[in-house]
Amino acid sequence: MEKVKKIGKEILPYIVIILVVVLIKMFVFTPVIVNGDSMLDTLHDHDIMILDKLSMRTKGIQRFDIVVVQVGDTKIIKRVIGLPGETIEYKNNKLYINGKFMKDSHGSDITYDFDPVKIPDNMYYVLGDNRTDSVDSRILGVISEKDILGKAKFIIYPFNHFGSK
Repeated sequence: MEKVKKIGKEILPYIVIILVVVLIKMFVFTPVIVNGDSMLDTLHDHDIMILDKLSMRTKGIQRFDIVVVQVGDTKIIKRVIGLPGETIEYKNNKLYINGKFMKDSHGSDITYDFDPVKIPDNMYYVLGDNRTDSVDSRILGVISEKDILGKAKFIIYPFNHFGSK
């Protein structure tokens, strides 16, 4: 019996560590891999980022945040352009929110014109930074807040891309 208690005391810290790591991964931070070129020049194919699930709950989703969206069985990384309740459109490669011009310095290429889109409550309009090569809200439609897994703010690998975005 003493031997069992001794082994239990020895492995208890490891069990606690594993439990804490699993809980952090589930509810706070988890790694995510960029797949494809839709976020060039900001993010590159195979960049590994930290998905921050917590700040989305505490600070909400802001325009130009980079988010990870669950689309079916796939996770995609895009930039939030339109917020709930807004009307968004692109005319002559310029962003208009509720009919007013807004500077968007994130797109790396031409954003083709599209008609005004009224964004419902709890929905967002997302675009890839590589606007000519991105499957985003122009194809998928507006994105439900429940499908946004969190914000992708920090590249951890490769090291030459290391840092905040």
